[in-house]
Amino acid sequence: MKTEVYDIHGKKAKEIELPKIFSEKIREDIVAKVLEAKKIKQPYSPSPMAGNQYSASGKISHRRHVWKTSYGKGISRVPRKIMTHRGEQFNWEGATIPGTKGGRRAHPPKVLHMLTRLKINKKEMETALISALSATANAKFVVGKYARLKDEKIKALPFIIDGKVLGLKTKEMIKTVKEILGLKLFEVAIRKKSIRSGIGKLRGRKYKENAGLLLVTGKKENVKSKIFEAANSENVGITQIAKGGLGRLVVYTESAITELNEKFKGK
Repeated sequence: MKTEVYDIHGKKAKEIELPKIFSEKIREDIVAKVLEAKKIKQPYSPSPMAGNQYSASGKISHRRHVWKTSYGKGISRVPRKIMTHRGEQFNWEGATIPGTKGGRRAHPPKVLHMLTRLKINKKEMETALISALSATANAKFVVGKYARLKDEKIKALPFIIDGKVLGLKTKEMIKTVKEILGLKLFEVAIRKKSIRSGIGKLRGRKYKENAGLLLVTGKKENVKSKIFEAANSENVGITQIAKGGLGRLVVYTESAITELNEKFKGK
């Protein structure tokens, strides 16, 4: 299968043969499994020293003629911190244990229990990545992912550009990408940041931002502009290509296509 390569003006420059990985069977089940395994839970726990910063460790002694004894006082053996004392007469308060004011928690959440991740076989990981790449060249998946592209007919997927486009300034690059994608797709491609409408803006998530277009480059290519998310053909992962589901809008450079073909040759 052949596809077009676009130049710095957004015009068709030439045609190249598309690697077989872009026409492989798309295994949605394996992709879903890998994406689930890739999820990371943010570890949280109280400080190890929280509620334990007083010299009130150990139980109060309950015997006669012992320093810091509670014998004959009619009080429990709860660890206490001394506020003031006169000889063996203490003004003290319970501390450290969970049942006291400002004490440590009984069974707090532990970071080590949250650092568990599902294991995925190498072949499954590879199949998922190939499926995700194949979905970027499938119009059905791309249209299905974006609600605003409903009933839109997309041709010439995936979009491949000349490496020279990466050297353009931001304004010129946006103009070129708009020329290649068209108005409807360009609306999806641009990253937009907006203020959240609900009470979530008070809870550390004030802004909402869409993923936008992913630009996959070759190993030795660099993107000057930061308007689009960029990834290297050697390190591009399924969490980038299948972010939010299969069919993300991806633009590849010509060298990235060559390198991906070499990477998955015979697989």
